[in-house]
Amino acid sequence: MDPMDIVGKSKEDASLPKATMTKIIKEMLPPDVRVARDAQDLLIECCVEFINLVSSESNEVCNREDKRTIAPEHVLKALEVLGFGEYIEEVYAAYEQHKLETMQDSLKGGKWSNGVEMTEEEALAEQQRMFAEARARMNGGTAPPKQPEANPDMES
Repeated sequence: MDPMDIVGKSKEDASLPKATMTKIIKEMLPPDVRVARDAQDLLIECCVEFINLVSSESNEVCNREDKRTIAPEHVLKALEVLGFGEYIEEVYAAYEQHKLETMQDSLKGGKWSNGVEMTEEEALAEQQRMFAEARARMNGGTAPPKQPEANPDMES
């Protein structure tokens, strides 16, 4: 199918990840309900169009306030202007939950942190071990088994 077969669509048009959207759709329905692929595609297109609509209106709200950055308040105002006022409370609650989770992640050191601090030497040793495993996998071999860490306090 040529990218321009769909009127007004091109490869550069934004979309949403199909797998993620399919998962969201399935989670919202009872387990015994199936959704045709065409219906899934239509729902995804509706979501993209909704995002475009809210983004555009948010930008207009932002411009009317002589601001250069769209803030959450602009999005909430856009929802109201577009007739989605009944959802503002729920959207705001989701936004507050997101802020809380983001703050907790940053306090924990980000999503890659496991809460355990490593010394520079330990980090370098772990990096070297990971490089060795990756080299072994690339060379068709198996990675060497992870060596148990020696506790320096236990050595005498």
